[in-house]
Amino acid sequence: MRLPALTPSLKIFSRHTPQRRRKGQGARSGPVTLGRPRIFILPTRQGMLFALILFTMLLGSINYSNNLGFALTFLLAGMSFLAILHTYRNLAGLEFSAGRSAPVFAGDTALFNLIVHNSSARARCALLLALDQQPVLVPELPAQGTQSINLAHPATQRGWLAMGRLTASTRFPLGLFCAWSYLQVEARCLVYPTPRGGSALSMIAHDGTGGHSQSAGDEDFAGQRNYRAGDVLTRVNWKAAARGQGLLVKEFAGGETGIVWLDWEALPGLMTEARLSRLCQAVLDAAAGGALYGLRLPGQRIGPAADERHMHACLSALALFQGGR
Repeated sequence: MRLPALTPSLKIFSRHTPQRRRKGQGARSGPVTLGRPRIFILPTRQGMLFALILFTMLLGSINYSNNLGFALTFLLAGMSFLAILHTYRNLAGLEFSAGRSAPVFAGDTALFNLIVHNSSARARCALLLALDQQPVLVPELPAQGTQSINLAHPATQRGWLAMGRLTASTRFPLGLFCAWSYLQVEARCLVYPTPRGGSALSMIAHDGTGGHSQSAGDEDFAGQRNYRAGDVLTRVNWKAAARGQGLLVKEFAGGETGIVWLDWEALPGLMTEARLSRLCQAVLDAAAGGALYGLRLPGQRIGPAADERHMHACLSALALFQGGR
């Protein structure tokens, strides 16, 4: 599906309205409502061809003094003028706001969640939303309805990724005119570093005393047993408890059970992005193995834990890291 294209002659007119094109732009933290200053409308290629046909019919009716020809020509012209109003009203009044976008890893595709609300008493049809030239068609948005739409955007580097400018357009109902609007909603997605280095946890894990830890890199999952008083709560299988299976504690074989520190200084000789990728892989390995782990970065320290929230806190720290070499 292609975005609405303007004819070369119409592009000339669009270049002469820079102030109107900039009006109302800029990222908004709250909902963005499409009103008259934000909406543009021009004939499509089909609309230009339709106008040429009407002009030819008018010339023929004048030449042959054909009253039926006049009636048909003016009837079709009136329908086209009504189509301008309906095309404009199909966009006017729509509200756009940002939803929550799930974090992704660098190199993946970020999905920005956009919430579209129709507060009017009439349905909206054939809406086209485009981000980074990748349009998404909304066949129908019911009256007083709200729809959540995911827009894809490549995530090329770590950190915060802004959604950027969004284009909303429609050719409803006849395809003779295209109405569109540029808008920017304050939506962003957190991009984690790309995990690289394979099983790097054993190479950068240290215990709480500063020595190399064998527990995190060499331990294998050995099974589960019933909870006993004094067991570490981070080893409890809470998902099994939620399913009504009681309190079960994970057991690991092949090493000690201690705190694992993932340390920036344990990876000398690597550039900043390479270290972050290795640490990202180590965080994922530690979380998958159920280890009690913490993260040390220059100027930042995240205490040990073993839940999913802790994993995302560590990955967020890596994504937003600004120091290093």
